[in-house]
Amino acid sequence: MKEKLLLKYSNDVKIILVVALCFSAATLGHFLSFPDNQALPIWPLSGVAFAMIMLLGRSSWPGITIGTLMANLLAYWSIESASQSSIILLSGLVAFGQTLEALTGNFLLKLWVADKNPFGRTIDTFQFLFVGLLISMIGASAVTAGLYLTQLLPADQVLENGLNGWVSRVVGILLFTSFILAITHWRINSWSRGKVVEGLAFILCLSGVYFLVMSGPFQTASVRSLPYLLIPFLLWLAFRFDLLAAISITLGASLLALYFTIHDLGPFILGSSDDSMLLLQVYIGVISVSTLVLSATVAERSAVQQDLKKFNANLEAMVQERTKALNEEINSRKNAEANLIKTNDELSKRNTELDNFVYSVSHDLRAPIASILGLINLAKQDKNPEMKAMYLDKMSNSARQQDNFIREILDHSRNSRLEVKREPVRFKEVIDDTFEQLKFATTTGKSVKKIVEVNQENDFYTDHWRLKVVLNNLLSNAIRYRNGRDPVIKINVKVDQHLATVEIADNGRGIASEHLENVCKMFYRATDEGAGSGLGLYIVKETIDKLNGSLHIESEEGKGTTVKIEIPELVSL
Repeated sequence: MKEKLLLKYSNDVKIILVVALCFSAATLGHFLSFPDNQALPIWPLSGVAFAMIMLLGRSSWPGITIGTLMANLLAYWSIESASQSSIILLSGLVAFGQTLEALTGNFLLKLWVADKNPFGRTIDTFQFLFVGLLISMIGASAVTAGLYLTQLLPADQVLENGLNGWVSRVVGILLFTSFILAITHWRINSWSRGKVVEGLAFILCLSGVYFLVMSGPFQTASVRSLPYLLIPFLLWLAFRFDLLAAISITLGASLLALYFTIHDLGPFILGSSDDSMLLLQVYIGVISVSTLVLSATVAERSAVQQDLKKFNANLEAMVQERTKALNEEINSRKNAEANLIKTNDELSKRNTELDNFVYSVSHDLRAPIASILGLINLAKQDKNPEMKAMYLDKMSNSARQQDNFIREILDHSRNSRLEVKREPVRFKEVIDDTFEQLKFATTTGKSVKKIVEVNQENDFYTDHWRLKVVLNNLLSNAIRYRNGRDPVIKINVKVDQHLATVEIADNGRGIASEHLENVCKMFYRATDEGAGSGLGLYIVKETIDKLNGSLHIESEEGKGTTVKIEIPELVSL
């Protein structure tokens, strides 16, 4: 309900406010007039009316008319030589001219200046000044015409009075319109602590100059130079502070100069009041225009600097973003190149393995078959039962050799093809199971002594099948290449929190030092003895690589071999 009431009477409130301000401005204008001169040195009402119509819109024009009419009726009512009808006609023409002046200024300013603040750019400020010069003719013409029609102004003084009225209205617009607009566009956070300190320094310096002028030894000359001494301070304000500070000092200094001049004091006193008024108006116009233009220039420069900083910040952000994108692209290309190199190496490795595999298949698979076929022919021809038993034993060894070779190829294929599987493992159980499977690995020779030490408290997670393949190959090699005296295999397993270390040592035949760096290659045989395929240690190395582990072999020919492997625990996904 309250909101509806506010909306309903908001325009009335605006009109009442404009009436009060216009009446006060007109009263101030009549107060600052020369006693012996009909013309006014400054007409604040033009500035106030122009500012109000700009801020509150065209709907506030009745307030300008009413306020102007009331102020002029009171001002002209005391003229004894004018009748009541003349006073009403004069006041009506002045009010009409004042309203038309403000409406025309608002229309032109909106037409030529897009921004609501005409003091943000230098070009807008000059357009505001031109509008002020133009519309002041309307109000001055209305007042002059009213005075002439009511026979209060002789014909020979029409031009002079019109010119004085035009200048007084221009000065009023320069001071009061800019002051009111500066108040509406001022932001309290625009002044930092440093600005406050500088403002206090400004006041202190200005006060010091004033007291020096008023109490110095050359007081007459100093008073005459006071208007010029004020100009550096106005420049200080225009360059270092905002428009409100600069125009406030300009307005204050102008009003003080007017007050002292109409009381025959100060540096603007000349032979006649007309000359004094004109000199004062010129001075006020010069300092007002200078203040407005300089402030607009500084504001425009500050806006450009802010835009430049923003542009630089955006440019820097764009550069950083582009640099990041380039780095990502470079890293992506590096990763692609690394993957390509890795793929090429893997492909080259697979090609080599394929070549070796074809050769080995053509030799190692056919050799046992050829041996079996030859033994079968001998067995057919030989009638001796003992010889047939020997032939069968040799055929069995050949078949077992071929079976081991095929099993190793299958292990290699599964290790390359299958994904790693995470399972709980107990090393003692895996080792015992492997020895159980290998107890018939050989039928001749002295049995092997096994020393197994496993330090494991909790389950260790890795691929059970791959671990079994590794242990099977390492233990079968230790058994196959044992010595003929007292063969011993020592197994030491240590399981930490996330790492398993397995060390297998034997006192067998060992490996010659020149073969150690090649024993893990595909189909490489360190000796022609035995029935090895050359795949065992290769499969061990490939399987441990799949588990992200490491393999280390130490051996001395005739004394034995020690194999140490480290396997990290597989983490759950």
